[in-house]
Amino acid sequence: MARLAQTAGLTDIQQEILSTVRDFVDKEIIPVATELEHRDEYPQQIVDGLKELGLFGLMIPEEYGGLGESLLTYALCVEEIARGWMSVSGIINTHFIVAYMLKQHGTDEQKDHFLPRMAAGDIRGAFSMSEPALGSDVSAITSKAVKDGDEYVLNGQKMWLTNGGTSNLVAVLVKSDEGHPEGTAPHKSMTTFLVEKEPGFGEVRPGLTIPGKIDKMGYKGVDTTELIMDGLRIPANRVLGGVTGRGFYQMMDGVEVGRVNVAARGCGVAQRAFELGVQYAQQRHTFGKPIAQHQAIQFKLAEMATKVEAAHAMMVNAARKKDSGERNDLEAGMAKYLASEYCKEVVEDAFRIHGGYGFSKEYEIERLYREAPMLLIGEGTAEIQKMIIGRRLLEEYRLQG
Repeated sequence: MARLAQTAGLTDIQQEILSTVRDFVDKEIIPVATELEHRDEYPQQIVDGLKELGLFGLMIPEEYGGLGESLLTYALCVEEIARGWMSVSGIINTHFIVAYMLKQHGTDEQKDHFLPRMAAGDIRGAFSMSEPALGSDVSAITSKAVKDGDEYVLNGQKMWLTNGGTSNLVAVLVKSDEGHPEGTAPHKSMTTFLVEKEPGFGEVRPGLTIPGKIDKMGYKGVDTTELIMDGLRIPANRVLGGVTGRGFYQMMDGVEVGRVNVAARGCGVAQRAFELGVQYAQQRHTFGKPIAQHQAIQFKLAEMATKVEAAHAMMVNAARKKDSGERNDLEAGMAKYLASEYCKEVVEDAFRIHGGYGFSKEYEIERLYREAPMLLIGEGTAEIQKMIIGRRLLEEYRLQG
């Protein structure tokens, strides 16, 4: 955008990175996104380009071969990529969450083993919390790990893995009773395992099956899958952090930065919807003049632009709060909630501006209209965000005495 969603206080390096990503999006993603999306085709050429740009290692420390950039830089890059095609930002996001969890919680051996290859894009990450009957209640996980000598045996079914097929490393959250007696709170008896596998579908390692892609309304191109563990053996040195019982906290830390990412995606999709709406409004004529000159359309454009600006500001604030080392679950929850809701509204307004043509697959807004709803669900529904926000507000404003 020429005017909207600008970010003050960026360094020269941040501005250079964003300019490079923006050019890549305009030249390599936007021209092909709709065609690939309609074919539900994995954007391998685009992913290879992002790999060459170093984006898979954007937040991985320099000592491991990454760029060592901030969450803010990453979120702004995601915003740009989602403006081009939201599915591509999803490919990077799950990889980024696993890399972040390794950086924050991994043992030295795990960091040395995985992070350099993740920074190069040779290892692609996915993470798995949800299960078929789980929804937002993470404590109801039924997948289980049982200690057997120097290994753990994992059994259970996981759901909604982004990059489930194309990844070769999955961070999987399961229950592990070892060292946690009966009656232990559910969130204290969960463990994250680092599961290495072959890319693809079917049995990707003994005891681990990726059945195939889930057919979705939108968010196509990227593979979303189930994961079935049936006697899957994992060595003890692949417990994230080397200690069982910490999985819930590790995953929640990853999801917290993931919420900033989803907010950034919402901002990017909303920006693109505004661009399409304001362009079409100046091209389409009714009653002898462009519809942009009708007051009703100007009001709509004004509301759309204001929502784009507000969501962007909240997303940037949440990222900067996390970068400062402060707790940011309140800000991340607010940003994710507002950005996803505003994204849906801005996309719908752009759809309305297009009139009947918005219903045609020849127009890009049709794709955005199917993509926006996923953001209402990803990394926690609006109801979950409100619950987090409400609890945190009561902590901050607790009455004294």
